[in-house]
Amino acid sequence: MNNPLKQNSSVLWLFFLFLLIFWLLNQASQTNTYVAISYTTFKTLLQADNVAEVNLQGDQIKGSLRQAATLANSPQPSQYFISYVPALNDNHLLALLEENKVIINVEPEGRQSVLGSIVAGLLPWILIIAFYAWFIRRLNRNGMGGGMGGGLGGGFTNFLDPNTDVIHPTPETTFADVAGQDNAKNEISELLDYIRHPETYQQLGAEVPHGVLLMGPPGTGKTLLARALAGEAGVPFCSVTASEFIEMFVGVGAARVRALFKQAKEKAPSIIFIDELDAVGRSRGTGLGGGNDEREQTLNQILAEMDGFSGHEAVVVLAATNRPDVLDSALLRPGRFDRHITLDLPDRKSRLAILAVHTRKSPLASDVDLDNVAAGTPGFSGADLKNLVNEAAMRTAREKRQKITMEDFNQMRDKVLFGSKRNLAIQPDEIHRLAVHEAGHTAAAYYLPQADPLFKVSIIPRGKALGATQQLPDAERYTLSIAYLHDRLAVMLAGRVAENVFLEDMSSGADDDIRQATVLARSMVARWGMSEEVGPVDLRESDEHPFLGREIAQPRLHSESSAQKIDIAIKKLLMDDEARVKSIIIEHRLQIEQLIALLKEKETLYKPDIIQCLEIDGSKVSQVNDPKFKKSAHDNK
Repeated sequence: MNNPLKQNSSVLWLFFLFLLIFWLLNQASQTNTYVAISYTTFKTLLQADNVAEVNLQGDQIKGSLRQAATLANSPQPSQYFISYVPALNDNHLLALLEENKVIINVEPEGRQSVLGSIVAGLLPWILIIAFYAWFIRRLNRNGMGGGMGGGLGGGFTNFLDPNTDVIHPTPETTFADVAGQDNAKNEISELLDYIRHPETYQQLGAEVPHGVLLMGPPGTGKTLLARALAGEAGVPFCSVTASEFIEMFVGVGAARVRALFKQAKEKAPSIIFIDELDAVGRSRGTGLGGGNDEREQTLNQILAEMDGFSGHEAVVVLAATNRPDVLDSALLRPGRFDRHITLDLPDRKSRLAILAVHTRKSPLASDVDLDNVAAGTPGFSGADLKNLVNEAAMRTAREKRQKITMEDFNQMRDKVLFGSKRNLAIQPDEIHRLAVHEAGHTAAAYYLPQADPLFKVSIIPRGKALGATQQLPDAERYTLSIAYLHDRLAVMLAGRVAENVFLEDMSSGADDDIRQATVLARSMVARWGMSEEVGPVDLRESDEHPFLGREIAQPRLHSESSAQKIDIAIKKLLMDDEARVKSIIIEHRLQIEQLIALLKEKETLYKPDIIQCLEIDGSKVSQVNDPKFKKSAHDNK
């Protein structure tokens, strides 16, 4: 459909160009025939009786010669000349002209030709109209034409249609490319049958869900799942980012929303995917800075389009966000986004499936065990796993090898987790202290019964860490027992305790350990009711962000005495677990000293070497000598 505004702007541009060319030609015709000469040359021609006629206008003299002559630097003889009277004037000029019988024409100063006057009068208006036409064309080029009465609008032209768009077909992604999110795929797959056979559902009075909201941490595959739905359905698909609606002009975003939904209904059945919905869908009228008119008007228009007076013609709206907690409640109610699909971080089985998808085109060596890679990447999202495979492939290419090995995956996992290796000039005494610190973590993780199994320990600096002790859980944990949490606290504090036992003083190396242990202990006391002094009371700090406007006017949730009890209970938890791990380290001092020596020698130790050092006498702590802890561990079995 042609836009009249675009046609009018093109006509204005052509008209302006025509006038400009005509004016330039007119000026050229007037100036190119006259040769500029000096006043001395003019007086010489006049005294030689070769001047036939002159036009006097201010200090300007234009004239014609009786016979053409070569003037100034003109390559050809010319009959017309132009010169200027000196500022001091020449009182004898007029008499000299009359004496030589020269025809004298006098024009008022500032007089122009009729065409020049017209052009001079119209030129400012032509420039204004041309600038307006250029501005409108620029807005149209940026996808803003069509709304607000045709001036500023919101037309999106990036609908991908499998029937008409040959250059940009619909996404080729299918559900086979989405691994590890079976529950989300099952819920999304239900929409396919409706899109393909809407009459079956309409006969029963069913309507397609107006909106499907995909929620989850970054990198879990929300955008990929939306593209897979479009690829499977084979219908027109439009993918936009919520920030594309927002412009500096108030009302542009709302116009864009209207135009987008209009196109979607004309191409129905169709799919609209809005990524990063929280850019425009945040709660209205809240926050420290108040509301934003443009964003809120855009949100209001989205709400009206999704649940207005006009019905939905098989238009499915998918949206993705990492922050569902900041969205306006009107977006989340039935009738707008009817379905909320949560995409969680993949478990071990799902990670294995994702790795299988991303390594389909990668040649793997015989020693590569994707199940072990999946087990060694807890907490990785689908995007993290894809990055891991890519990093391993790049390492293989750098080393001029043909196949990716297990060592490539191990090295790149450490790079993703901790950062690249750093070449630091660490002093021998610092290396010894670092080995003692990491050996303390390792020994605690090995001897404590509820701690996660060890994978390796290293004193090679990576990223911000000077060393690391890695533990890999045998299975995914969805609830954490008090026994497991106590052992986890003990492992965190074991590095500081080892420095206290094996060295004369402690260092600042336990900074991050203490911070993490304090956070975990606070959660145990204030959230999970695992302290007898505080009891089962929710005393957590507010999770609300102040810019959402939900925390500013809230009263304090607990008293000063409760806060003091929390601090005391946290300190008691940390001190008790530190005492437990200290007794373990002292009991196995000889084994830990051997581990320290071997760690300084090899810098990185894997589980077999660790076991060889710490299980010399075949002993391993089976239970902690703490009656209270024994009781808690037994109760949680």
